[in-house]
Amino acid sequence: MLLARLTALLSATMSLASPRLGLPVDRKLNFVRQETDGLQNNVTWDEYSIMINGERAFIFSGEMHPYRMPVQSLYLDLFQKVKSMGFNTVSFYVFWGIVEPKRGEISFAGFRDLQPWFDAAKQAGIYLMARPGNCHSFFRRCCPYINAETTAGGFPGWGTYTPGAWRTSNTTYFDAWQDYVSTIGHILAQNQITNGGPVILVQSENEYTGWAPGYSEDFVYEAELLTAWRNAGIKVPITFNDASPSGHYLSVDIWGYDSYPNGFDCSHPYTWAPGAVPEWLWGAHMEYTPTEPNNVYEFQGGAFDGWGGSGYNSCAILTGPDFDRVFNKNQLAMSTTYLNLYMIYGGTNWGGIAHPGVYTSYDYGAAIAEDRTLREKYYELKLQANFLRVSPAYLTTRPTNLYNNQGTYMGNIALLTTQVLDAVGNMTGFYVVRQNDSSSNAMELYTLTLPTSAGNLTIPQLGGQLTLDGKDSKIHVVDYMAGSTQLLYSTGEIMTWATIDSRDIIIVYGNDGELHETAFKFSATSKVPSAKVVSGTGTIKTGMIDSTNLVVQYTTAGQTVVEVGSDILLYILGGYLIRSVELSGSTLEIIGDLNDTASFEIIAPAASSKEVTFNGEPLKLETTSYGTLTSSKSASLPSVQLPHIESLTWKTANSLPEITSTYNDTLWTTADHATTVNPTQPNTSVVLYAGDYGYHTGNILWRAHFTSTGSETGFVLNVQGGSAFGYSVWLDESFLGSWVGDAVHSNYEGTFNFPGSGGLAKGIDHVITILQDHMGYEEDWTAASDQFKTPRGILSYSFVGGDGTEVTVWKVSGNLGGEDYVDTTRGPLNEGWHLPGFPDESWEDGAPTIGISNAGVSFYRTTFTLDVPGGIDYPMALVVSNITTNPYFRSQFYVNGYQFGKYVNSIGPQVSFAVPQGILDYNGLNTLAVSLWAQGAEGARLNSLALE
Repeated sequence: MLLARLTALLSATMSLASPRLGLPVDRKLNFVRQETDGLQNNVTWDEYSIMINGERAFIFSGEMHPYRMPVQSLYLDLFQKVKSMGFNTVSFYVFWGIVEPKRGEISFAGFRDLQPWFDAAKQAGIYLMARPGNCHSFFRRCCPYINAETTAGGFPGWGTYTPGAWRTSNTTYFDAWQDYVSTIGHILAQNQITNGGPVILVQSENEYTGWAPGYSEDFVYEAELLTAWRNAGIKVPITFNDASPSGHYLSVDIWGYDSYPNGFDCSHPYTWAPGAVPEWLWGAHMEYTPTEPNNVYEFQGGAFDGWGGSGYNSCAILTGPDFDRVFNKNQLAMSTTYLNLYMIYGGTNWGGIAHPGVYTSYDYGAAIAEDRTLREKYYELKLQANFLRVSPAYLTTRPTNLYNNQGTYMGNIALLTTQVLDAVGNMTGFYVVRQNDSSSNAMELYTLTLPTSAGNLTIPQLGGQLTLDGKDSKIHVVDYMAGSTQLLYSTGEIMTWATIDSRDIIIVYGNDGELHETAFKFSATSKVPSAKVVSGTGTIKTGMIDSTNLVVQYTTAGQTVVEVGSDILLYILGGYLIRSVELSGSTLEIIGDLNDTASFEIIAPAASSKEVTFNGEPLKLETTSYGTLTSSKSASLPSVQLPHIESLTWKTANSLPEITSTYNDTLWTTADHATTVNPTQPNTSVVLYAGDYGYHTGNILWRAHFTSTGSETGFVLNVQGGSAFGYSVWLDESFLGSWVGDAVHSNYEGTFNFPGSGGLAKGIDHVITILQDHMGYEEDWTAASDQFKTPRGILSYSFVGGDGTEVTVWKVSGNLGGEDYVDTTRGPLNEGWHLPGFPDESWEDGAPTIGISNAGVSFYRTTFTLDVPGGIDYPMALVVSNITTNPYFRSQFYVNGYQFGKYVNSIGPQVSFAVPQGILDYNGLNTLAVSLWAQGAEGARLNSLALE
């Protein structure tokens, strides 16, 4: 495991604070407002890297989406965790459909307000790459399509009945997005770095890489997009992410591409293809944009999982720390200086946010899990990010031997070594080693013969061999500067360094038990100091190269501190999350999280660390023999009493009165459209697409009124709702059957027999009621395809044995109010008898774990109180378990009115539904509501329901 093999973690067992290159004292970034007579000079670039306020920066970024975390008070927590990891930027999408659910009525109120997002990023010291969508309008401006496994790819539901192909140049499409773009453009402009905000880049387009037949890349339109963003007030550079590096939309300021090299097969999390690691991306970059940095605007940071999938724990293995070590470092071998990991925190598809390809959780297997806890890969990314923060020579590098690196610099042809040299400083070299066969789990031994300022050297110099164990990669450095110290080479990987009180502190690491060497270069006129272990149980071996280079050999195990003379400390050590370290006069202020007792080694300027506090409380300090400070802090974790959900008093009511003989649907919407602009033309006498009538989410109800002719024996029905959808059918009060759904079918045609053997009696009025699930709209990745308009509703129907039978009227209903949604607090994609305070006193007693004994829908409500002590972060989740008796049912879970879980027992895989603090009231009364849709005649119940 990674934690066992790390020998250096900034923020677990030590904190660094330095006024020098290593680690900035102030966690806040430079948001100084600058105006010029041009557009701006805050964010510039050349062929090597982006520069912010004149300083080169490796942009290590992670993707997060504010709409997938509706609790704005938790934004700062997320940004601080990203910052603590060593990242400096977050990329984010904006979801058009959730802010303009009804055409012409735009709302950024409540959870949709982006200002808290900008403010939290700035407070944490994080830059932002804004991705408000993309734009596909010839001679027009911008269209906010985002994809992102979001319903309709981010388009509003009313787009499904708007004429004309979307993501094209037609006027109706331009008119559709005009108000939204004007609004979001103004918001972004106010928060860009030129106005003192955190936004450093704005993406004009998203994966404008594929087109429907008859369409192709439109260069005039692309130019108009750039003009449009400038007219909206955007001054920072404008970017574009090609879905693959194919050379599309090269007219943006800073072009880049996406790469998901390990795919999305979470069912085989340990399987990598032999040639999965791509080197060809560098060649594509140099072909299309050799005068710009190598930018990867979406690089695989996890994987999405679909209905019936393996679950996100498997995705986290597929893209775990081994993946990050191999694939991320391969990007570094291609001199990538902008790397955005999609996702760094996935969040939750609460309400109806998801498209049909994913379920409630959007955990993504990311470094920060859905419940905001940290996965093991977080710490691997921390190692990489901190190394890049203190390695300015990397920012001007070029790979020298791509495509010809098998066995180079060594004799082992099972390995590849890519040489990456500083093309400006002409001194430092980075050597990236990995398996030639990326699927290999073999342990490979090797030595390296590398060019250094002391000549060609075979490493290790003091005997032994280096090790690459299976799916792993290493970056060995040559002639690397750490403050005033020149490392002739180091096979132990650099995590970070800092200069404290004129002494260079260098932290290296390796896998547990590996042999490594770090060699120090001294001037010919200086005396080479000796090296000695001053802390820890490790041992070292030393030797000389010529008379000016000291070699220290060691095994990376446990914690060891080596003193090299009086000016260098080499750390080989072993801890938790430090959110920030700040200097305030003579006090060092540490802000962090603990879940156990933690030991700290604090290396800071003596004048600035006379007192050290942790979360505001002074630490008791001791001084080591080599001048650093040590302390420890124990976490005080009070017990938290959670309610036993199944033992609470529950109320229940029939949620499907529509099948009773006394039900009156007069107030429902009449489905009577004779035509539709939908590309899928109907095979019915009237249009039976829910979207055409303003219903775009949740459960859709249809009622077909007809008078029997006396020959009908059944009903054939083809319904479409997206992957994993289902539907149930009743004739009057008689249950006819269900399509229970699977992970494959987006639509299903079923035949449902009427009760009795002789058919229906002639001349009787009947109603067929159809309850269908709406799993979200499809995405629209292929421009001009209008795939997002794929209808949700009834594609066809007919009577068995009743050729002359006609439906006299169709009625349809969905979420309360449709586009005129009633719950303005939670937005348009949330619905049910869900609101706190709903009067359920007259309801009967009944619990979802008791359930119902027939096909139908029941709704359940209860309340409970939480009293969680302050000062602790206590993630919670609603947890259910699968049941195989009467397994065909669907449930939705509402916490204080927010739908935070959609469970399909027969499909899965999700059984744990994270609910963040802020949705749950940790110090007050909570309302929990559960819908239970039994799709079988025997009824259904939840097997279990708990708050954990």
